[in-house]
Amino acid sequence: CPTSQECVLFKTTCRYSLYTRTKLGYIFHKRQMRKARERYPAGHSRTQPTIINGIKIIPVPILSDNYSYVVIDTASNMAVVVDPADPQPVQACLEEEGVALQAVLCTHKHWDHSGGNRALKRRYRSCRVYGNAMDNIPGLTHPLSDKDTIDFGTRLRFRAFYTPGHTAGHIIYLLDGRAIGGPSSLFSGDLVFLSGCGRMFEGNASTMLSSLDTVGSLNDDTLLWPGHEYAKDNLVFAAEVEPCNVVQKQKLLWVLQQRGQRLCTCPSTLAEEKQYNPFLRSHSQDLHRALGLQQKQDEDWTSYRARVLEELRRRKDIYKDR
Repeated sequence: CPTSQECVLFKTTCRYSLYTRTKLGYIFHKRQMRKARERYPAGHSRTQPTIINGIKIIPVPILSDNYSYVVIDTASNMAVVVDPADPQPVQACLEEEGVALQAVLCTHKHWDHSGGNRALKRRYRSCRVYGNAMDNIPGLTHPLSDKDTIDFGTRLRFRAFYTPGHTAGHIIYLLDGRAIGGPSSLFSGDLVFLSGCGRMFEGNASTMLSSLDTVGSLNDDTLLWPGHEYAKDNLVFAAEVEPCNVVQKQKLLWVLQQRGQRLCTCPSTLAEEKQYNPFLRSHSQDLHRALGLQQKQDEDWTSYRARVLEELRRRKDIYKDR
């Protein structure tokens, strides 16, 4: 007989296949959109724009905990949007700002990130839709590969990084800070959240580790703009894993204050994340001791770190199911 864990895995796999590979997934997404609009008519969180030398980044709260991002060059009134799962609030933001939509940057195929692509493409005829062809992105017009650069005018330069693990074709987008004289901004989709990382639906721990290392290689002052508002739960879990992490405790207190007022918790910086996000700390001896793990004699360093990541993910899944 299968174990209870095997039964849960089987059910999860079946639900995931229905969500990603059949029309039922889109029907479910539309239902979730309607429910979220009714429950959160003004959005699940209160957000403020961040302006960096004339580049405005506006988090748009959608569904029950997702964020889309509208990125505007205020000098040219040109805008791109990242992961517009619900086109209605995104379009409202574009109209309020009085800007022309140039492109959609889609991190991956899941409907809660890509569900509004086609509607925005119909509304803005010249709009291009970027993403990875491996991921069957709805409305895709411009397929991307690892490290491709995309320019919109002279100030919006994005670089795409191929980061599989959550899905087979997941991509993250880095807005180059050098072009605007400020820090870069990372739109991380479901790869990295504040103090967390995405589930490994279409990859193993080694694949996800390589993708997380891509994030870890970026400049410490890079601003992190994740796809979900998961900060509170992620930091509570991180506190269970590393109870002696002082920086993490301070961040949790701040997040509790923010969420108590339904305020958005992004962006953080990669310098912060490297101090308290356990999924970016698979190299940390402190984390290894907290998990009770040791490198085996015949185990190489990368394989050991992948095992650390796998253990973190296992514990996180148990934590979520409690």
